[in-house]
Amino acid sequence: MSVNTSKSLKAMTTSEIVLFPVASRAGDIDRSAAELERLHGADAVQYWKTECRRLASELESLGLPEAEVRHQVMVFQAEVQQALVLRSQSRAISQSRSGRALKR
Repeated sequence: MSVNTSKSLKAMTTSEIVLFPVASRAGDIDRSAAELERLHGADAVQYWKTECRRLASELESLGLPEAEVRHQVMVFQAEVQQALVLRSQSRAISQSRSGRALKR
């Protein structure tokens, strides 16, 4: 049995709180991607720094080691970047399809 599985089983039997990875914070990821699409320039930079610092502070307050906090913030950043790409692709496909419909 892996260490993570053992920890999860122990947590289930002792009512311990189990921290889920940042990547599972779909609402935060989607909200951040939407906000970054809306904001530009210095406003976008300020928003992004604030969000990443907020997440880091939250994870630190839960007792995660500094290295894990840094890792989780980097995972969050990658997930938001991927969400931005997917949103952009979705818009491009939608516009492409609507353009073709008008030409028919």
